[in-house]
Amino acid sequence: MTIAEHLISDLRDNLTGNILPFWIDRMTDTQRGGYLGRISGEGTPEPDAPKGAILNGRLLWTFSAAYRVLRDPQYLSAATRAYEYLRDHFIDREMGGVYWSVDAAGQPLDTKKQTYAIGFAIYGLSEYRRATGSEEALELAVALFRVLESRARDCAANGGGYIEAFTRDWKEISDMRLSDKDANEKKTMNTHLHVLEPYTNLYRVWPDASLRESIVDLLRVFLDVMEDKATAHLGLFFDEQWNRQDSNISYGHDIEASWLLLEAAGVLRANPGDASGQEMEALYEKTKRHCLAIANAALEGRSDEGWMAYERFGDGRLDLERHWWVQAEDVVGLVYLYRHHGVDMAIDKAWNSWQWIKGNLVDLEGGEWHWSRFPGGDVNRRDDKAGFWKCPYHNSRMCLEVIETLS
Repeated sequence: MTIAEHLISDLRDNLTGNILPFWIDRMTDTQRGGYLGRISGEGTPEPDAPKGAILNGRLLWTFSAAYRVLRDPQYLSAATRAYEYLRDHFIDREMGGVYWSVDAAGQPLDTKKQTYAIGFAIYGLSEYRRATGSEEALELAVALFRVLESRARDCAANGGGYIEAFTRDWKEISDMRLSDKDANEKKTMNTHLHVLEPYTNLYRVWPDASLRESIVDLLRVFLDVMEDKATAHLGLFFDEQWNRQDSNISYGHDIEASWLLLEAAGVLRANPGDASGQEMEALYEKTKRHCLAIANAALEGRSDEGWMAYERFGDGRLDLERHWWVQAEDVVGLVYLYRHHGVDMAIDKAWNSWQWIKGNLVDLEGGEWHWSRFPGGDVNRRDDKAGFWKCPYHNSRMCLEVIETLS
């Protein structure tokens, strides 16, 4: 077997034997519907924990994609459970968008409108449409797209892009942060990456001209505004007029962006609709050049042992915690370097990274992956095994992307 074939086999086994069974067996909420809101890093379920929109949107995407690729009916059942819960409890039928969280019984808890969370609802709904052909899921995804365009998209005078957050009724909100560690700025790279991602997926099932225009504009923002031309790293936080407000480098987001941007340009190239095919080809080639530079910049944070550092602070210090999601994105980025950029040695590095993940993050006893390894090497049991931010999305997507890209 080649390294690529070994990688496909290993990741399929981890997906079907370790990651997905954890979420089906341990996170299904048999009492109140949907999935539990949290399992602690020690492995203790918390049935009364709130349920987050991001977790539920990512669960919907994960099981829909797993069913689409692997056709196992248990994944369809799990996807439908996530779909029905998101549809019935998270979508704000009166004001549009999705609630940030609901309580364990499914009642609205934090009703703010976070652009990032709405993006993941679109991502899950569009993938459920891809997997099942559901017309209702497509209608819901399109409605959420239109809400973001009408409510969250900024004016051309400010350079476009999307505002981070709003109150339930789409008024200004003082705290726009996605999490406590984020800067309180109106525009962020992270949110824009996770608007581009669902828009790309929605375009696969709904190749509308207005959606295409939004994707093209998002690519423009990344390549012409966010990317530091001197270093090829992406800025993280910006004010309303796109003035950068930080000096940190996120290796994980850089490597993730290096393949998500190329994926978006590739989807447009494959189906330009009524746009010029030549124009979409040129956009793809431009994006490809930038993505190669972004990926190479990201690999500055990768060690010879196969793990990638989380980020570098503006003063030069490294955050050496080995987060699960960063390691998963490193593998996908390397596979894209191998497949789409012709970097032959990248497949060896992807295998090396996977070996580090398998030996340090995969939880063979409790299932799923640990949140991280601390710089000293200890397993992080302080943060969730499953919760608002610890979802099966990054690692499941790694497995599915590698299977589809290398098969």
